[in-house]
Amino acid sequence: MKLPNGITYVGVNDHEVDLFEGQYVVPNGMSYNSYIIKGERTAVMDSVDEKKIGEWLNNIENALGSVSPDYLVVQHMEPDHSSGIKAFADKYPDAKIVGNSKTFTILSLYFETLGIENRKIVVAEGDTLDLGGKTLNFVFAPMVHWPEVMMTYESETKTLFSADGFGKFGALDVDEEWACEARRYYFGIVGKYGVQVQSVLKKASALDIRVICPLHGPVLSDNLAYYIGLYDVWSSYKPEKEGVFIAYTSIYGHTKKAVEMLADVLKKKGVDVSCADLAREDMAEAVEDAFKYDRLVLATTTYNGEIFPFMRTFIDDLVERGYKNRRVAFIENGSWAPVATRVMMKKLEGCKNLIYAENNLTIKASFKKADEKVLLALADELSLTHR
Repeated sequence: MKLPNGITYVGVNDHEVDLFEGQYVVPNGMSYNSYIIKGERTAVMDSVDEKKIGEWLNNIENALGSVSPDYLVVQHMEPDHSSGIKAFADKYPDAKIVGNSKTFTILSLYFETLGIENRKIVVAEGDTLDLGGKTLNFVFAPMVHWPEVMMTYESETKTLFSADGFGKFGALDVDEEWACEARRYYFGIVGKYGVQVQSVLKKASALDIRVICPLHGPVLSDNLAYYIGLYDVWSSYKPEKEGVFIAYTSIYGHTKKAVEMLADVLKKKGVDVSCADLAREDMAEAVEDAFKYDRLVLATTTYNGEIFPFMRTFIDDLVERGYKNRRVAFIENGSWAPVATRVMMKKLEGCKNLIYAENNLTIKASFKKADEKVLLALADELSLTHR
């Protein structure tokens, strides 16, 4: 881990967690990052999840020896980053707790008795904390993705402590490509708040940032333009890649047959295609891919006069996260009364700037030879990058 002089990592890895935030599959675990900044005085940046508090406190003690930290800076009150506050306050009774007014409001909801009234330092946007040789500048990031979130810029080392921004799934002792799990993390957790992320990116553009220290995932210090550029694309709801993502559900295999044929035809036309069976694949991964590509095909069955449950959940996830600026096509299957396309379009009404395909396919029970003509026309339409 590459960190500037005077900054030490004291976070922890968690390979016991199976579902992050009770819903996201994390096969490679999670990291809960915490850092020490040493000047003439010492600040600890954030705490960790409840089950890792002991390890975190040991890391701090090993890093500081007999020196007691002067401050604990609380950038985000979500429990995976704040559960250790009381244990820290008890172990280091002279340390001040630094946060903003909303930080301490939420803190009181998690800890009924903390006994830190005389130890609080309440900061506002633009305030600084002089550590002697290191200076912390507080940059507020409300609703990225909680209201109290703030980031901290250390001006001497040009380091941005970015809270949950630029985070990813996965523990730090696992070597994996950054973008995929960072994208899944972003759209799963932060994706609804693109406008607020854009606001923070604007603030960050005024800073000379050389290192980014997030609360999850690796420290970023090389080619920062790549990471910041992706965050700009994601938070402005622009497609990251030209291609078609096909999300489908299929009960007896007939809808799947049409999807596989469509994908095969598109690939032969040189189109980048990705497919997901929503009943069997990670929903967060499917949401990530829907935002990644500039074209989307939704293929499902009419079910109880509506749509298949996994497709309903998938579309709800897209709408909740502000899905927009894409081309969308539909394949529906219904034996006697197909209504899936109509239902899906209705569910997408709140999404902005969607262009719907003209050659949507309706299958009556089974995919037949006569259906191929419409499917091929749909493939021709989807193979055009620009309409």
